[in-house]
Amino acid sequence: MKRLKALRRWFKRKFGYARLVCLVLLFGFAALRVWDPHPVEEMRVRTWDNFQRIEPRVKAIRPVTIVDIDEKSLADPRLGQWPWPRTRIADIIANLTRLGAVVIAFDAVFSEPDRLNPDIAADTFRNLDEATREKLRALPSNDQVFADAIRASRVVLGESGGPDLHKVDQNLPVTGIAMLGEEPQPFMYQFPGLLRNVEVLEQAAAGRGLFTIRPERDGIVRRVPMIMVAQGITMPSLTFEMLRVASGSSTILIKADKAGIQSIGVKGFPIPTDANGQLWVHYAAQDPSIYVSAVDVLDNRVPQDRIAGKLILIGTSSTGLNDIKTTPVSPAMPGVEIHAQVLESALTRAIVAQPNYGIAVEFFGALILGLLVIAFAPNFGPITLVGVGALFATVLIGASWFFYSHYKLLIDFTYPLMSTTAIYATLIFASFVREQSQRRQIRSAFGQYLSPALVEQLAQSPEKLVLGGEQREMTIMFSDVRGFTTISERFKSDPQGLTRLMNRFLTPLTNAIIARKGTIDKYMGDAIMAFWNAPLDDKEHQINACNAAIDMLERIDELNKIREEEAAEGGHPYFPLNVGVGLNTGTCVVGNMGSDLRFDYSVLGDSVNLASRLEGQSKEYGFPIIIGSKTAMAVKEKFAILELDFIMVKGKKEPEVIYAIAGRDDVAQSGSFQRLRNLTIEMLTCYRNRDWNGALAAIERGRKSEDGESLASLYKLYEARIRSYIETPPPDDWNGAYALLTK
Repeated sequence: MKRLKALRRWFKRKFGYARLVCLVLLFGFAALRVWDPHPVEEMRVRTWDNFQRIEPRVKAIRPVTIVDIDEKSLADPRLGQWPWPRTRIADIIANLTRLGAVVIAFDAVFSEPDRLNPDIAADTFRNLDEATREKLRALPSNDQVFADAIRASRVVLGESGGPDLHKVDQNLPVTGIAMLGEEPQPFMYQFPGLLRNVEVLEQAAAGRGLFTIRPERDGIVRRVPMIMVAQGITMPSLTFEMLRVASGSSTILIKADKAGIQSIGVKGFPIPTDANGQLWVHYAAQDPSIYVSAVDVLDNRVPQDRIAGKLILIGTSSTGLNDIKTTPVSPAMPGVEIHAQVLESALTRAIVAQPNYGIAVEFFGALILGLLVIAFAPNFGPITLVGVGALFATVLIGASWFFYSHYKLLIDFTYPLMSTTAIYATLIFASFVREQSQRRQIRSAFGQYLSPALVEQLAQSPEKLVLGGEQREMTIMFSDVRGFTTISERFKSDPQGLTRLMNRFLTPLTNAIIARKGTIDKYMGDAIMAFWNAPLDDKEHQINACNAAIDMLERIDELNKIREEEAAEGGHPYFPLNVGVGLNTGTCVVGNMGSDLRFDYSVLGDSVNLASRLEGQSKEYGFPIIIGSKTAMAVKEKFAILELDFIMVKGKKEPEVIYAIAGRDDVAQSGSFQRLRNLTIEMLTCYRNRDWNGALAAIERGRKSEDGESLASLYKLYEARIRSYIETPPPDDWNGAYALLTK
């Protein structure tokens, strides 16, 4: 008993019960892949559907043209509803042959004589005299006219596999089949019945092929059989028969082994298939350019280059004729276009295939990954385990995509991913149970030495105390006291007084920021750095930041009034406190920044640097709040926004349009602000168009206008800049941007 307990402890320490369960799961999933039930297969093929949607086949050439029995043709009174008189179809064949068609194939079957044959009309039309009836009977049948047109060209007739409804005439011609290796018929799709064309057409045709398309169990056409058995006869598909006729071959060669069919081919042109003789269709996006209307062919309105040297498919895109299929790249693709896709794939060698060794690769991939996970994953924590799992999933998906993208091979990653994920889930659950046990031990061990809150934090989320950040759009603020050096000199002998002043000054500014959902990043002497939209989401972060900036100015005004009264009562000099604010919106990285020993929750990024530069320019432009263009565009409907300049700040290569906030919406709606903004726009337009005199005139009108004093600094700046440009014009490629020389 003691030895048994010791063995159990040793096994638990070395392997653990979780590993044993995972080994059972690994072999269970191997058995599941051999069984390959419908849900497993569907997950695999839908993955390949997604690959085709992401990277469909690119058409290098267009060797196929579809003569479309479309709504336009069906509406023509000469043709009417399908089926059409076969004399009209004969005319279409004659026109296509004259235009240089290589092979013509019908995605339709003519299993009965034309109901409009003259002899049928002679027996069915009323009120005809006997002489007329005899003349009609003497005329060649529509089927004979059609057969003559077929014989004069190279035409492949379509046939259909289905229920055993018709007895096949074994004397009708069939395509010759040669076989190499194992007997292929047992692997082919079997149809008990075969629907063929009337004898006169069959005898005239150059080839015959099955146009039957078999959607898979979910209704999607992914594979098209290239060779089939119908009523005991081995028959090629319509598309492969077209290739045979085009190549001039009399025989189709089928290669097969004990695992199934490997390929079918003609004259050194093998096409790889799956074990059942099906071609995985490498779909391209639907291409309207390969369609021509049947009635246009009949009326000779089709350019010769659309037909000459092409393989021609005659079929329908009309919904009413019920030949619409679902494919991986389209929910509604005409069946005739699927045949065209098969031909294009074969002729351009753009073929996807599931290799016979694919299952072995999947098995070994699942086995190796599963054993690696079982061996090493229990040594990791839950977070690391999830990360490693994501890495394995990326490797599996990436490898499958690599084989598809570079070699057009379909290697399934869903089975090894499903197997490995199940093992991961089991190990993560075991790790979770182990972590819970460890947390209970931590609470028990440290409960006597630390406060309950700290113990709980240590037990629940120690991983938060690490370096790192996340990327998100944020609005950044920098604010600074104007003339702080002069203020500091006043307190040379009273440093405590300067500290009290700064605390008194920073408190209302901080409250204004926090009241508008801002986060204080840091205090830098007299400066404040703050940001919005972190750590909590704020959909209106630009608006809240601008409101906070205006609130700060208002609170400073209130503080200055109080200080002025105090100075008057105390008999000491009064000096006002003024601030400049810079705001900018952009993508930043926010999170715990610093070192392994000490870090703070802060924000980094180019947008942060620009906000700092804008704050430094508030004095130059005479506005206490300057904002970047992205902030301005987000708040222009809520605030009085005034464009100031197009600048290149020091350290940046891209210029930025900057704006000032003159107030909230009430200011924006005022007539005086509207006039000043219009004058400013006029001045900037002239300035950027090198109309220096026009810009100076606009400045002069602005100075004379009501409230023009508020733009005095801006006008002074531009006037000096313009006069400098008059003496030394900017270069020819000048775009209006002004490079700032200072930060």
